[in-house]
Amino acid sequence: MLFPQSALGERHVGTGEYRGMEFFHVNARTIVNRVPAASRMPFGYTINAYRGCSHACTYCFARPTHTYLGFGTGEDFERKIVVKLNAVDRLRAELRSPRWLGDPIAMGTNTDPYQRAEGKYHLTQGIVGVLSDARNSFSILTKSTLVLRDLALLAEAARRTRVRLALSIGTIDRDVWRLTEPGAPSPDKRLEAVARLNDAGVRCSVLIAPVLPGLSDSDDQLRAVAEACLGAGAVSVTPAALHLRPGVREHYLEWLSGARPELAALYAERFRTGSYQPRAEQQRIADVVRAVEESAGRRSPGRRSPGRCSPAAPAARAASAGEEQVRRGLAQRVRSSNEQLRLL
Repeated sequence: MLFPQSALGERHVGTGEYRGMEFFHVNARTIVNRVPAASRMPFGYTINAYRGCSHACTYCFARPTHTYLGFGTGEDFERKIVVKLNAVDRLRAELRSPRWLGDPIAMGTNTDPYQRAEGKYHLTQGIVGVLSDARNSFSILTKSTLVLRDLALLAEAARRTRVRLALSIGTIDRDVWRLTEPGAPSPDKRLEAVARLNDAGVRCSVLIAPVLPGLSDSDDQLRAVAEACLGAGAVSVTPAALHLRPGVREHYLEWLSGARPELAALYAERFRTGSYQPRAEQQRIADVVRAVEESAGRRSPGRRSPGRCSPAAPAARAASAGEEQVRRGLAQRVRSSNEQLRLL
């Protein structure tokens, strides 16, 4: 724990549809976070209005960040949500600063900006409105169909500035979805959101991620999800193989040992040398999805690169980079308690 839980402010117990959840109200010192230069991301700034995430994805790379608050990486991450109540006002003030040069801002790089808490607090909605008013470009990565609540707002923003969205849809297998993403909307609902966003003039890509060994990584499963996403009108599809960094690795493998123990040997082999799967496996995933794009006339044949199956639109690049930001920059942020206090 990098600082005491007393720094979290007021605790509010969820009722009704939020029963079983706790919300910790804080006032952030700043809301626009600068991405460390060493992370080499395609964007320089992020906004995260919430910490923790009710989607409860078993593999979520952001789970270890909850330990900075003295919380656990399991149910605490899913049920104890930090809410930055002043996010909209802070953003408005920070965009007015003469030092702000209008750089693109990415959202959804840590936890989902349209998770269940957004239905209660409307912070992402307010942030989108402020960015639209300022004509400041932004991108959003989400798993949530709650994004459609703001469809008109996003369409208006897209007419004023560069707006890119990406839906994360790792599989269309409903059994895998129920098993690994129990708090997230169903894949078919997310596909519908992709179609409606693009129809409204908001360019929306899909991040096929993470691709889970033994659960969603067969050639047939990859082809099925890629075809479904392209059929829904996704401007690009970008696959990313599961990686397991320290912290989330322990959580995920413990969950796997109970849910699918027969896969333990496969994971031991895939992650034998570290946090990432063998390059050949990443390439296989990319090739399968790339072939679907080529068949659909959405990509010229020939170019190959693991984890990047198409010349993705900025939203998809930012989406993939959401995981990359944590993957490359998490260690150095853990070493800096001052940075963690600032992000809170």
